[in-house]
Amino acid sequence: MFIVVIADNGYRGALIDKVKKMFKIVFEVIKRSELHFFKVLPKRWIVERTFAWIDTNRRAAKNYERFNSTSAAIIHLSAIRIMLNRF
Repeated sequence: MFIVVIADNGYRGALIDKVKKMFKIVFEVIKRSELHFFKVLPKRWIVERTFAWIDTNRRAAKNYERFNSTSAAIIHLSAIRIMLNRF
């Protein structure tokens, strides 16, 4: 059983390679087209929708935190709230 993670184009590089090896996760990076006209990208809306859901939390909408670990915790709490509301 593989876990598939859909990610934005910004998530690539050495960190992704480490995560792939450690957790055996399949990453599907959705890239924007380089052309300068509108084109619907498959599964891109899933990534954008998830970011919009996280931004509904007032504290996660802007980065007010002093430490990066606090910002990461706020994003985790937002994701937990999203998952709890779905059940």
